[in-house]
Amino acid sequence: MSHDPLLARIIPVFAAVPGVAAIALGGSRARGTAHETSDYDLGLYYRDAAALDADRLRMAVTGLVDDPAAAHVTPVGEWGPWIVGGAWLVIGGRKVDLLYRSAEQVTTVIDACRNGEVSMHYQPGHPHGFCSAIWMGEIALCRVLHDPGGLIAAIKASTAPYPPALRDALVRRFQWEILFAIENAELAVPRGDTTHIAGCAYRALACVAQVLFALNGQYLINEKGALAQAANFPVTVRDLAARVAEVWRQIGAAEYAAALRTLRMLESELRKIS
Repeated sequence: MSHDPLLARIIPVFAAVPGVAAIALGGSRARGTAHETSDYDLGLYYRDAAALDADRLRMAVTGLVDDPAAAHVTPVGEWGPWIVGGAWLVIGGRKVDLLYRSAEQVTTVIDACRNGEVSMHYQPGHPHGFCSAIWMGEIALCRVLHDPGGLIAAIKASTAPYPPALRDALVRRFQWEILFAIENAELAVPRGDTTHIAGCAYRALACVAQVLFALNGQYLINEKGALAQAANFPVTVRDLAARVAEVWRQIGAAEYAAALRTLRMLESELRKIS
């Protein structure tokens, strides 16, 4: 944290908020792939017995943000059971996003993932849905910034190595849906139902990403950029990035049947390596 002046400035302030038991840096900045203008994604972890005090957090950010009137801080639970809640802030010209997480709930979900139990949930901001394994990936990939009680460190230890039961569960859940989505799109071609065709194509490709991440023992924490990342995995489908681009070119040109043939070839090749 010491080499990042923004984090050095804001983490002590967030750490002093009642209920904040630990703070973790996520996203591209945690993975070392960030560029100069990348957002800061911070997970604020609390214990159920001492829930995070959102009112005190709101007061704390007032002295940090560029425009207090534009800062948005939610109560715990306002963004639903999976995103939970958090804040959208601009500090020193940088976008800083806070996300609340219950340590107990995260631990329960990770235990389920390790046993091969995953679930998908409708969630704005996640077009394919929020997979419960995202919480495990967040812990696995995060960089701990404040953890005086060793809370995140203890949970993090359960995320490595990548659990074979989780790999099998994700492949089992998502692989069959690839062909199912393609077949549903094919039924819409005679009607020229562009929206449905594109939606099915997206679901098929999102499932391809889930399967490839699982086969490579990698945690998928967001659909954004997942296929580009999967194209560079040791176990992948040849020319994946170019073929995905071709699917969308074909759909954009109203070449629906050709796009779905491209997807069928991808699905067939993925099935051979999984």
